[in-house]
Amino acid sequence: MAFFLFISFVVLLRIAELFLSKKNEKWLLQNGAVAYGQKHYPYIVALHILFFVSLLVEYTTQQIHTFSWYMLVFYIVLIGCKIWVVLSLGKYWNTKIYRISSVPSIKKGAYKYIKHPNYLIVVLEIAFIPLAFHLYYTAIIFSILNALILYVRIKEENKILNI
Repeated sequence: MAFFLFISFVVLLRIAELFLSKKNEKWLLQNGAVAYGQKHYPYIVALHILFFVSLLVEYTTQQIHTFSWYMLVFYIVLIGCKIWVVLSLGKYWNTKIYRISSVPSIKKGAYKYIKHPNYLIVVLEIAFIPLAFHLYYTAIIFSILNALILYVRIKEENKILNI
């Protein structure tokens, strides 16, 4: 039961992120933003959907259902970090890559310390969400797939932002 409540909570957070992203996307486009990296974006969406499918499949096929309080607490800390990232970027935060040429790259908040804090958080989420429920196959497979897609994504983003 704890697993399904937790996964429902995570899915609701993701849906809220998508709503915020869509709202910010509208603002960005109204202010002259140009979209980049559109070819790889469907793969990111597919990866995240399949991640949740894999969580459900692996969990339901397990014999023993246990969880780690430490991993769950760590995930709550990650949510706080993600909120900090979103607040640091404000209306510029998005799940897609947008650039307004007249606006310099954000260098405040989390971005003052790390180049891509949002991606670091996603890497940790992809690993620790399944590990909280001892779903090792999902943790390993999706960490590798996520690393591959983030390699493409960060390379594209760095090119656009001239980092």
